[in-house]
Amino acid sequence: MSYLQNNRIEIKFYQLKARKQKGLICYVMGGYPNPIACEKIISAIVEGGADIIEIGIPFSDPIADGPVIQEAAFKALKKGVTPQMCLNLIKKTRKRYPELPIVIMTYSNILEKNGFRKFMEMAKEAGTDGFILPDMTVEESENYLQYSKDLGLASIFLVAPNTSNLRIKNTLAVSTGFVYVVSVYGTTGMRNSFNKYTLTAIKNIKKWGSKKNISVGFGISTPQHVKLMSNNGADAVIVGSAIVKMIDGNKGDSIIQLQDNLRNYVKSLKAASTI
Repeated sequence: MSYLQNNRIEIKFYQLKARKQKGLICYVMGGYPNPIACEKIISAIVEGGADIIEIGIPFSDPIADGPVIQEAAFKALKKGVTPQMCLNLIKKTRKRYPELPIVIMTYSNILEKNGFRKFMEMAKEAGTDGFILPDMTVEESENYLQYSKDLGLASIFLVAPNTSNLRIKNTLAVSTGFVYVVSVYGTTGMRNSFNKYTLTAIKNIKKWGSKKNISVGFGISTPQHVKLMSNNGADAVIVGSAIVKMIDGNKGDSIIQLQDNLRNYVKSLKAASTI
């Protein structure tokens, strides 16, 4: 039995497969554009049908993120958003949605600064189900994996289209909850289309990790993208930059209007996820 059998991420993927659906994972930057609006944004996204929420903790050097999310991180830090504020946001979200899987996406320095294990304990206590740390390599992950196991948290690693088969196998061996498949070379951000290498990569990774939940992110923004990834073997898709862009575009409109827009957008993505 997996140590994650009671983890909300594992339960969610089990339910999705039983319902013949693919998962929709939606990203928000913690505390952005401000803490109160961020809570309302999460509610709208969950009401729209998001299966898992990924909450970014802003970091000053977000190497895996594209310009849209980098800018959001910069603005959030400028406004004084701290890791503790993000944990408080998770606490409130957990209280409101007891069954919702919540994943933290951030960088190792954030955990290091607070004491790696201590921060993971605080995150678990707040209601977190797992971590995505793009700068955490498999080779350096021994302690992180042990802490994750002790706390029943998922440790989600990334693989890219140019990752070697040996490295894919090593990553699949340690990644729990789901494996984050990077759809393109480079950083996150919206795209109009995907190259054939993306679909080949998904199929290849699925071949090596048939029992793993494969989630594809970076550049996904339309129902057509959701269908394309799902039809080629993805168990879930991850949408981030497109959501942050909608928040950025909400200059003069009310938060209620933004919530409506996000709810409808997420609904359209979720509708494309049924097999």
